[in-house]
Amino acid sequence: MAAVPPGGQARWDEAAVASGARSGGALAAERARQARMAVVGPVTERWAPEQAGPVHENWQLAAPVGPATDLWALGALLFRAVQGHAPYPEESTAELVQLVCAEPPAYAEECGPLRPVVESLLRQDPTERPDFEELGGWLRSLVRSAPEPEAGSRVVPVPPDPRRLPIVRRRGELVRRRRAGLPDAHARHKRDREEGSSPSRLGRTLLVLVLLLLAGAVAYAMLFMPKQHASHGRSGTGPTPSAGRSSPAPARSQHSPSASDTQAGGTSSVPAGFTLRKDPEGFDIAVAKGWTRTPKNGSGEVVYAHGDFELLVVPGRDGSAAYGSDPMAYQRDKERELQPYRDSSWATATGLRTIEVGGRTMAEGQFTWTDGQGRDLYVRNMAILLNGRYHILQVRGPDADRDEVTRLYEEATATYRYTG
Repeated sequence: MAAVPPGGQARWDEAAVASGARSGGALAAERARQARMAVVGPVTERWAPEQAGPVHENWQLAAPVGPATDLWALGALLFRAVQGHAPYPEESTAELVQLVCAEPPAYAEECGPLRPVVESLLRQDPTERPDFEELGGWLRSLVRSAPEPEAGSRVVPVPPDPRRLPIVRRRGELVRRRRAGLPDAHARHKRDREEGSSPSRLGRTLLVLVLLLLAGAVAYAMLFMPKQHASHGRSGTGPTPSAGRSSPAPARSQHSPSASDTQAGGTSSVPAGFTLRKDPEGFDIAVAKGWTRTPKNGSGEVVYAHGDFELLVVPGRDGSAAYGSDPMAYQRDKERELQPYRDSSWATATGLRTIEVGGRTMAEGQFTWTDGQGRDLYVRNMAILLNGRYHILQVRGPDADRDEVTRLYEEATATYRYTG
């Protein structure tokens, strides 16, 4: 057996020479390669150079098939996903296996920051490809250094609902770069602006159609509803004018809840399972039944909690004079309740948007981070600027229960009223 150099490791080719070649091994290996060509076909990911090379007399000296082969497949897959085509022609299997051994792949011109990663994975010599640990660190650094688009840009305004906040959907998920600034708006690619023009025109067209439908409904009500009332008045005995004026009063009193009904959650505006709490700190909010209240702490937070879920309410702790009048900047950089998100080495933020409804300016977002106990949290947050003071509504819960966190958050934001 070949001797191993002092302080070194035996090379795979030296070990192969020392072990010797078995009789008929080259012929069997070539038959296996031909059979694989017939089964696999012209797929670049499945033909690394060490798999595609012809079997020669010293076939045991060829590069071995191992983890580096999987890295070749990953590089070809990334190239195909970004460029839109394979790095080699795939018309013929025989031509493909020759090209991957003799020619370099096509240039990854459209891969951007991924270009050096893709090109290193597609090196013909498997020993020159990066290992898995190096590749993982490389990809993580690219993700963490990716620029974050400016929040609140290119949103589509919609008519506000009197009960629910408007939902403005934006493409993509924002992965926060720790303590990083936002890119300039002019840095976007020209092609991105051209592609975005078509949805904008579609949105304007839909808005015009909605307005026309509303106008038609109003016209219908004005033309036909009075005639229906008049026909009802003429049929039968007909009520007296005094009786007609007095009839709406009981209807209003029937639907107006008393103070005790509101406190117990009996009003129709609060769904089943919730109660409208009149908090002594000067606000009303819908809270799930059975939740316990923690008095206002030193940070100005009123906490309602049950199990792994928490509702944090901060009624006007911070003022715009000290923290600025931009709710989005306040939420992103200064809000104390999101400090764990800013301190986390790896966290995500999605759905960041600025909302203006009824003279109020609000900012909301969805955040994830890992707390000090190792739990993955999913957080819905809203910062409302009201009369120069910031009001915070935040719901926290396990990342696996996002639907429940969203349900609690929507009821809280829809019913929050500051009474001072």
